[in-house]
Amino acid sequence: MPKSKREKVLHMSQVAKKTREHKDRLFNNIRDAVPEFEHCFVVRVDNMRNQYVKDVRQEMTDGRIFLGKTKLMARALGTSPEDAMAPGIDRLASRYLRGAVGLIFSNRKPDDVTSYLESLSPVDFARAGTVATRDVVIPRGMLYSTGGVVAEADDVPMAIALEPELRRLGMPVRLLRGKVVLEEAPESEEGHADDAAEGYVVCREGQTLDSRQTRLLRLFGICLSEFRIETLAYWSAATGEVTELQPPLPVSVKGASGNGAGAATSSAPETEDDEDVAIEDAVEA
Repeated sequence: MPKSKREKVLHMSQVAKKTREHKDRLFNNIRDAVPEFEHCFVVRVDNMRNQYVKDVRQEMTDGRIFLGKTKLMARALGTSPEDAMAPGIDRLASRYLRGAVGLIFSNRKPDDVTSYLESLSPVDFARAGTVATRDVVIPRGMLYSTGGVVAEADDVPMAIALEPELRRLGMPVRLLRGKVVLEEAPESEEGHADDAAEGYVVCREGQTLDSRQTRLLRLFGICLSEFRIETLAYWSAATGEVTELQPPLPVSVKGASGNGAGAATSSAPETEDDEDVAIEDAVEA
């Protein structure tokens, strides 16, 4: 049957772009927060997850948290003594607002804020682009649900229904007497000659993970991603001084030639597109 030309498909899942009004509101909220709080912290967020950021917001309801474009946040604070919102705060903006960073305003003691943020270290499944923190090798023989992380006596065999997906992801597995068995693997793409002897190598420490590897890690319940918030520096209104806890972030060089070196100095993008935290205020206006 021919498709009717009168039928129109309405895509209801389209995400609206951040408007100028939204950006102006963030800009003004940051400027309004400067005289209200004693301290302003610049923090670096590793392995961003919305749920964990929400937990921090619930703990620090007496403060304000801003995650947004660093250039916009820097302009809100002021990047020179002439346009600074408060004496000395321009040193915070010009030296530390680069990369995946955010602002926290609080009246709590700096030691209390930094110690709380340092205590945060929930783990989650890694995403593509994450750097592996350790080797993950699946032992040969009968396959267990945790891939050898838990002792066999405390583990359960891998579900038979997952055997086709494991094969699709490149693992040399087969069904043997109703169990999923990992056979001797050929030399892997990484070229490790000892892979066949020790088992199937999912990843090596320091390797940048792709989507296939992250899917395998998820199937075995192995978490290699750790959410962390690191305090880089903070400004105090009483003294107008900036206390540096970490070295200033290097300035990225735009237009550099080479193998993807256009932004060679930034350790992470400003935001992750699928996290919807590009411009977001911690407290509802």
